[in-house]
Amino acid sequence: MASASSSALQTPEIDSKRRFVRKLRERTNGFVEFEFAIGEPEIFVELILPREDFEAFCVSNKAEILPGKSPDDMPPSDWDWRLADATGTRFK
Repeated sequence: MASASSSALQTPEIDSKRRFVRKLRERTNGFVEFEFAIGEPEIFVELILPREDFEAFCVSNKAEILPGKSPDDMPPSDWDWRLADATGTRFK
């Protein structure tokens, strides 16, 4: 028999078969910066690949392509930055 406290602390199910990609930008040298997530699009890693490899990566992972982020999506804050921004703006 489960106790009342254990039923209140149920963790949500995460579907690890779902893959998500959000393209951030494409550099002039052909590299694509993007976010990749498994199960939950809000928990991601930042990756960079040549364009051709990026396309193959999306196909091989059967990734759902998410819309790009707009500056209007969220108000700017001290927490609103990416690792790629660190060297240019955060740690001069």
